[in-house]
Amino acid sequence: MRNIKTVYLRELKFFFNSPMAYIFLVIFSLINGYFFTNTFFLINQSDLRSLFSIVPLVFLFFVPAVTMGLIAWEKNSGTIELISTLPVKDTEFVVGKYLSGLTLILVGMAFSLVHFTTLLVVGTNIDVGAVICGYFGIILLGAFYSAIGTFASSVTDNQVVAFIIGITVVIIFFLLDKVLIFVPAGFSGILQYISVEYHLSNISRGVIDSRNIIYFGSMIWLFLSLTTRVVEIRKWR
Repeated sequence: MRNIKTVYLRELKFFFNSPMAYIFLVIFSLINGYFFTNTFFLINQSDLRSLFSIVPLVFLFFVPAVTMGLIAWEKNSGTIELISTLPVKDTEFVVGKYLSGLTLILVGMAFSLVHFTTLLVVGTNIDVGAVICGYFGIILLGAFYSAIGTFASSVTDNQVVAFIIGITVVIIFFLLDKVLIFVPAGFSGILQYISVEYHLSNISRGVIDSRNIIYFGSMIWLFLSLTTRVVEIRKWR
């Protein structure tokens, strides 16, 4: 745990010592604020459904952008060789990197709590339970996409390539349930379960099913395990 904390804090310091974190937080907050105020002031709809519907689309681009340099930058700068000589396990290195990227995404989501507070103050008949489930689903989605982005960052030393790989993979998972009508009935159930939108929509409706939790947990574990294997292979190549 101490090594994970060291890697985690080191990466967070790198984030906030550069403009990238602040650019991400500002743009992310502006986009969230725009879609919230659209429904709140223009059509007098006092809920966060529009926000929860747009955040998954924003995550398709922002999460790969945040995570693209987590490991790729270490390889490109040559510090990965130095890190390999330290008493840090590959798993600890990957988890620390992953948690730092996820933290930045969660900080961005934390700013949207301003809108939730606004609803509690001036809104009526606010379904707090539905809002909590919505945030829970978005957090799981961000954690899943962060794992994909971390994996994409491990397979190359070019951050732009890592960004493209990350976007490609998350879009595939996002679109799987959109192509069910084009696949044989025997495969539609499998593709629907693999689709991230299927599980996110269930949680957003307030249905906390263990199958949805298992899906996100297993997918995060899968991509972090793949990342660890890639780091091990490339380190000893």
